[in-house]
Amino acid sequence: MDKAAGKNSAAGGLYPPIEPYDRRMLDVGDGHKVYIEQSGNPNGIPVVVFHGGPGGGCSPQMRRFFDPNAYRIILFDQRGCGRSRPHAEVEANTTWHLIADIEHIRLTLGVERWIIFGGSWGATLALIYAQAHPSRVAWLVLRGVFLAEKSELDWFYGGGAGRFWPELWDQFTSLVPEDEHHDLIGAYNRRLFSGDYAEEVRFAKAWAGWENALASIQNRGQVVDAPADYARAFARLENHYFAYGAWLEEGQILKNMPKIAHVPGTIVQGRHDMICPPAAAHSLHKRWPSSILRMVHFAGHALSERGVTEELTYTMDKLVRQRDTLGA
Repeated sequence: MDKAAGKNSAAGGLYPPIEPYDRRMLDVGDGHKVYIEQSGNPNGIPVVVFHGGPGGGCSPQMRRFFDPNAYRIILFDQRGCGRSRPHAEVEANTTWHLIADIEHIRLTLGVERWIIFGGSWGATLALIYAQAHPSRVAWLVLRGVFLAEKSELDWFYGGGAGRFWPELWDQFTSLVPEDEHHDLIGAYNRRLFSGDYAEEVRFAKAWAGWENALASIQNRGQVVDAPADYARAFARLENHYFAYGAWLEEGQILKNMPKIAHVPGTIVQGRHDMICPPAAAHSLHKRWPSSILRMVHFAGHALSERGVTEELTYTMDKLVRQRDTLGA
């Protein structure tokens, strides 16, 4: 594994906090308004961040992976989460709505081509967007690869990850009757969309807690009690997308990799990722001749893992040095 950029290594690879110079709400239709912000250098290399979930929202920490003197940093909250409105709304909220929103954002901001930086579901969305609009992508930087395949959902919601964390799995599954355990996504879906706010929040916190507890290799099994509004948006959107297979054909992303075989990219993957196991990143890399795979040992899924942070900032600093080849 290459060393991270030396000037940032003392801070875990992160740049100092910066504030956006532009914040706005963009009307994307269907009653939805999407939050967008820009920071860094308005004349810099455009990089857009795709957050995870679906439903996770972006955070100020996500700006800190990029040299603010070199990058024009674009963050946005996908439909229904973060500061986008209406909150926790799943109506007119599908993968293909998000792809259209991203193009709307690009055109609104006057970006010709950009680097896409996405992790987990953000990596999924980055690959789908690139396959739909390959000429608009200068580089893909992906972390914690998720391909939205049934085997991945079965791993996390069918007991695979639960074999490593049986006590947390018991907590997650015990909220629904045993005869519904064969389809926990469906069982939680019925409660997350019951119309009873208290019940929705209860199950949303359990859904978010199961995922968050397994995110970092440093976690010792603590389940964080997420704020009600955040948990409800995160759980409802994520469950909604997973219940519909993200509106993708099984294996669609890998089948369509020839469309972006020429698009360069870097994959940063935690070796001990319990949420998105490394097999997906390995499969993606094998089908993507223009990709670089950085497997980070002693790291899990979280963006905050030190080794993951260092690899991501190293990659972004390296891209600054080869700016002339990006065409962005």
